[in-house]
Amino acid sequence: MAITLKPLSEQTIVITGASSGIGLTTARRAAREGANVVLVARNEDALREAVESIEAAGGNASYCVADIADSDFPERVGKVAEERFGGFDSWVNNAAASLYARLEDVTEEEHRRVFDVGYFGTVAGSLYAVRKLRERGGGALINTGSVLSERAVGVQGAYSAMKHAVLGFTEALRVELQSEDAGISVTLIKPNGIDTMYPEHARNKMDVPASVPPIIYDPELVAKAICFACANPKRELLVGGQGYFVTKFGNLFPGITDVIMSNFMMEEAQSSKTPPEAGVSDNLFEPRKDGRERSNQDNFVRKSSLALEAQMHPVATILAGAGALAAAGLVSTLGGKSRRGRSVTRRR
Repeated sequence: MAITLKPLSEQTIVITGASSGIGLTTARRAAREGANVVLVARNEDALREAVESIEAAGGNASYCVADIADSDFPERVGKVAEERFGGFDSWVNNAAASLYARLEDVTEEEHRRVFDVGYFGTVAGSLYAVRKLRERGGGALINTGSVLSERAVGVQGAYSAMKHAVLGFTEALRVELQSEDAGISVTLIKPNGIDTMYPEHARNKMDVPASVPPIIYDPELVAKAICFACANPKRELLVGGQGYFVTKFGNLFPGITDVIMSNFMMEEAQSSKTPPEAGVSDNLFEPRKDGRERSNQDNFVRKSSLALEAQMHPVATILAGAGALAAAGLVSTLGGKSRRGRSVTRRR
């Protein structure tokens, strides 16, 4: 059965991890495009400010304060969505927690917390969303994975392992829903390095401030991918062309990739000279200062991704590429004729 999704302007969308970064950017973008949004996170002050800014701009928004690691969080979120907007049409599992540390320096408590939020929170949210969307006749489930869902990196081992688990769960759930023709689209979003508060919020056991290694992309690109997936069934969307190299090269040449990672992607590549803003750092177990979409670091940030556009609009991309090649060929042909014409004139 073909999956049909509502236009974004007719939807209510639940977004977890919405008090900063990708989640906040996505909520604002979806609201600008006419969707009702329900923002979910631990920081009530940041959520309230975000909702007020969305509504001041003419959007419709509500929020639910919840720790994604709490098993009952989906029911509380669903209640808010039902009371304010009559339910939801898309559910975005975006919340995550992380730390910068070699695996031998990660405690069991820290490791479990990363999984409780990023994996088990995604599982709980997904299963609740699927149950409710099935009752409504279909909808979209979007899980935020990572380029690290397929290629782990040192110093972020616990986070990489968690994102691998999210990938496996999402693929299995998609297959099960397809087998019953549930009418529910399941999309995995795989961002490359994104310019968010991620390195500031992560617990950091390095001796220097943490950073996202380049190439770094604007969170607006991830928001664009998520909003697209809410209205257009997609299996997955990878944000950032560098992610293709990381994942595909890593799958084809794992040993070589290990050598590259161990020599060029350890602490030095994941550190910065810019310390976190006061009150922001280490939200692994407790909420910290929130509300920014982007990091406080002076990074070069790419604001476009041809790879993402190609995934969202493959036919248009192929036609545009063919048109560009045809135009180049025409220019080359005309240039050749012009040169030949001038040559003949000289012979006369």
